[in-house]
Amino acid sequence: MAKVLLIEDDTAVAQALMLGLRRLDHDVEHLPDGNRHLGESIRRNDVLVLDLGLPGRDGFDICRTVAAEQLLPILVLTARSDDIDVVASLESGADDYVTKPVSPRVLDARIKALLRRAGRSGRSTGGTQARTVITAGDLQIDEESLEVRRAGQLLELSPTEMRMMITFTRNAGRVLSRDTLFEHIWGSDFRGDSRVVDTTVQRLRGKIETDPKNPAVLITVRGFGYRLVP
Repeated sequence: MAKVLLIEDDTAVAQALMLGLRRLDHDVEHLPDGNRHLGESIRRNDVLVLDLGLPGRDGFDICRTVAAEQLLPILVLTARSDDIDVVASLESGADDYVTKPVSPRVLDARIKALLRRAGRSGRSTGGTQARTVITAGDLQIDEESLEVRRAGQLLELSPTEMRMMITFTRNAGRVLSRDTLFEHIWGSDFRGDSRVVDTTVQRLRGKIETDPKNPAVLITVRGFGYRLVP
């Protein structure tokens, strides 16, 4: 069972999804917009299902805020299927998206897939496994605590950015192709394409690089992919 925060302004859609998800053993909390009680609700849930077309504060703004401040997977729920809106939601920090109308069973599958992917970068349960800390330039990446610091300052990474950072950390010094990154971070159940890799890399560079336009830590190997310089 997952604790799902659903932000959807259409009452009929929200009620149908809540009923379906609860029948599938999810605990669902509903907000009609992102204007009130958002921080409290995020702290007590496991995943955010977010409609883009909200009154007042739009979904893109909420997505950016949550991605910047919280380690909470974001599934965008939207009636917009144009590439520009899909890419914009991913650039805003979303981890996945579905287009309306969507059945509760499909939404259930996407939520579970999101949580599985988030679990891949979770804390180790090995007990005796050595703590993994990688240094890259002025970065320190602690895989056990899921903390990334630059010059001692803790960085706020979205779940997708953190998974990408951990993937590079585990393969420090190796060139990773876009297809490899796509498979490790999003998985075969993600209905997107490898363009999201470049988008996420650019967003990650904006947080970890001193000069994102001239990256020194997460570099491009033209024709092959990307490499984390340890």
